[in-house]
Amino acid sequence: MKNKKLLSILCAAAMLAMSGCSGVVSEFFGYETEESPIIGESNTSTSPADNSSAEKTAFGGISMQLGDNGSLIINRGKIGSVPMGEDGTWTVFVYLCGTDLESDGGFATSDVQEMLNASTGSNVRFVVQTGGTYYWQNELMPNNNISRYEISDGEITLLDEQPTASMGKSNTLADFLAWGVENCSAARMGLILWNHGGGSISGVCFDELYDSDSLSLSELNSALEQTAASMTDKFEFIGFDACLMGTVETANVLATYARYMYASEETEPGYGWDYTSIGSYLGENPAADGAQLGKIVCDSFYAGCEEIGQESGATLSVTDLSKIDDVIISFNDFAKSLYDASEDSYVLSDVIRNISYADNFGGNNKSEGYTNMVDLAGIVNAGAAYGEGAQKVLSAIDIAVVYKRNGSDHSNACGLAAYYPLQLQGTQELKIFGDVAVSPYYLAFVDRTVYGGCNSGNTDDYDFSSIFDFFFGEDDTQYEQDNYWDNYDDCSPTGESSLIEFYDEPQFLEDGTYGFSLTDESLQYASGVQANVYLLTDDMQSIIELGTIADIYADWENGVFTDNFDGYWFALPDGQILAVYLVSECSGYDVYTSPVMLNGETTNLRITHDYVNGTVTLDGVWDGIDESGMAARDIYAVQKGDKITPMYFAMAVETDDEDYWYGSEYVFESEPQAYFDLLPDGEYLYNFNIDDIYGDFRMTDFVNFTIEGEDIYFSEIS
Repeated sequence: MKNKKLLSILCAAAMLAMSGCSGVVSEFFGYETEESPIIGESNTSTSPADNSSAEKTAFGGISMQLGDNGSLIINRGKIGSVPMGEDGTWTVFVYLCGTDLESDGGFATSDVQEMLNASTGSNVRFVVQTGGTYYWQNELMPNNNISRYEISDGEITLLDEQPTASMGKSNTLADFLAWGVENCSAARMGLILWNHGGGSISGVCFDELYDSDSLSLSELNSALEQTAASMTDKFEFIGFDACLMGTVETANVLATYARYMYASEETEPGYGWDYTSIGSYLGENPAADGAQLGKIVCDSFYAGCEEIGQESGATLSVTDLSKIDDVIISFNDFAKSLYDASEDSYVLSDVIRNISYADNFGGNNKSEGYTNMVDLAGIVNAGAAYGEGAQKVLSAIDIAVVYKRNGSDHSNACGLAAYYPLQLQGTQELKIFGDVAVSPYYLAFVDRTVYGGCNSGNTDDYDFSSIFDFFFGEDDTQYEQDNYWDNYDDCSPTGESSLIEFYDEPQFLEDGTYGFSLTDESLQYASGVQANVYLLTDDMQSIIELGTIADIYADWENGVFTDNFDGYWFALPDGQILAVYLVSECSGYDVYTSPVMLNGETTNLRITHDYVNGTVTLDGVWDGIDESGMAARDIYAVQKGDKITPMYFAMAVETDDEDYWYGSEYVFESEPQAYFDLLPDGEYLYNFNIDDIYGDFRMTDFVNFTIEGEDIYFSEIS
């Protein structure tokens, strides 16, 4: 468990700034020190669009070309392999963007305390830059500027101070690393980016002083490229003590500058990594390489998750970045084959349907928001029946990800995620993805899907030449690229997809169930079917959504779908029904989320339903994904005495306007719990939601269902 003791350091210590990495230490600590000064292989290149040379230059440290038959060629800037310090020395740079994790919870201060608790010896040090938070929960770190410290063997030294600046800007990170590499270099060097993360699209290090400005992957690359100019050796590792950054897009950026990446596909608890274990391990094993240290990082992180009961959702992996080009090249080959095969709408529908069932991270539901981060192996497996080379990609991933720790919620996660628009959150996502995508064919696969959604499913005239031009930097201006994505701005789901037509209209069947069948043509366009359950308010002015369930009988071969609803639902001890949305389906249990207010604050209640043993567990509350794309880190336990109010999405009957509707406040007088039981007797509403492969959907008309004891009856609305 993390040491939660906060730093008790006199403010005067902050005034003792030095320019050297071995400067004066505050006398508060009771010791004295002396002052001392302180950048792949290739084939020939042809474009499938026009059979001419194409080269991607979006990232200065990386260039990509297409060789014969569409194979991808990756060339990376070269950084030498000459150590920048004496053998057996380590410097771990920590870019500590405190944000609300510090101002509200003191988690950054706690991690600094852990660094102080580590037995690093004299040859291992953490070099920390602080910023990005309204308030530091200790007496040393100032709130109004950027400060730089050395932490080694239980001692902390203020080295440098700079004017406040956004930790979400590339220049801020570049300045820190340039200063650090010049003054604090070592034989092996690591970099940790500490804060919130949002995945490949929204990036990492959201600065609450600057409107949640974050480091995009492009900005991260820019900072590292500037730093590389003064380095004679790569970073041994670059890691993210942050959520959702374990992606192939991230690894592609880092592979030019580091040997290993440490990152999580999923969200992380607020307490993060165990810096005492990290520092003490290096103190005892200063000759350790990035793979050996990475195992300690993963194991100690997972052990900490176990101590607070959050191990089931945990992921952390170590990726050998020297192997990432093999992953990307094989993935591009697979994506090309899949792109060609998916010109058949039956194939495209099946692949998209399979991707929707793949492991994904960060919620991706109506209540918690969408990250659109999907397990890379899950995407490959989703198209393995149609795209050639799937096994080659999976083998390359297994070789590149040299170590990982996964909880039971993500037992098959491969260690690397990738962007896929499970629910597109605006065209800005596509603009960013266009810059960071690792394969032009995968980018075209995603783009054609969005294009189809804007053209009533017609992709016959889709032309990927613009996508290839953008990917390989052919366009002269950013304006032309932005204008391309802006064409999708007016495309949004209608709820009345013209691609979904019924062979048998929704109806009541002889066995008492309710169902429908699709035409053969519609079946090829359908990607998923769910059921929605509602309650009509007493004044009959609003329809209250109780949730979306997958509890239906689905015959995809014949296009027949019927209800399989047994009337069981989640409720608080006082009988109030909770609105629930599925987060993940696991072996023997499912994880749900429910929008609630906890002690007056809007959040989401995570619930685990063990349907094998018939138990329901309240895992805690999680704030989800905010408007900037930042993922909340902590799942906070619900405590005795907490006040909880159920929340529901509500639709006005006359206007279709959507708003929130609130239940009654309930106080957990004893151990917090919820129940999975039959809905109270009464009448409810039910309909089907049929998704098409291009992001639109069709909702059927409402029908009644009535609960009487253990019986459930469907009927027309009277």
